[in-house]
Amino acid sequence: MINAIRKTTFCALFVSLAAFSGCGGGGSSSSDGTSGTPLPARVLSWDAPTSYTDTSALDPVTDLDRFEIHVNETGDFADSDPPMAEVTALDPATHTLSTSFNLAKIGPPLKAGPQYYVSLRAVAITGLKSDYSPPVSFSF
Repeated sequence: MINAIRKTTFCALFVSLAAFSGCGGGGSSSSDGTSGTPLPARVLSWDAPTSYTDTSALDPVTDLDRFEIHVNETGDFADSDPPMAEVTALDPATHTLSTSFNLAKIGPPLKAGPQYYVSLRAVAITGLKSDYSPPVSFSF
């Protein structure tokens, strides 16, 4: 029974955040909610889990359904928190594993100024969810 419970949680997701600014590429149509100015790109990148906490293998291409992206101003995330965005595990255009998301696409209610925290959860095709990744801070 213990192994069945442990298997419901994935190994940790590794996340990083990259800030891109300047002209061209990486832009977004989301605005900062005040002046209509587009928010600069903030790209969240991750490595998908490849095993469960009990070390049994997980194939992210066939076993994962989506990634949930959670954002708030505290860095504390609870199981009852709804995701701010979801990304399918396989990119429908390229049929490759999704490993990044531009946080500026979330748009309102996110705006320029406040410091935000983002955390990611992997969701298996069975509906099982990973623990939250360690939060990463960012701002626009």
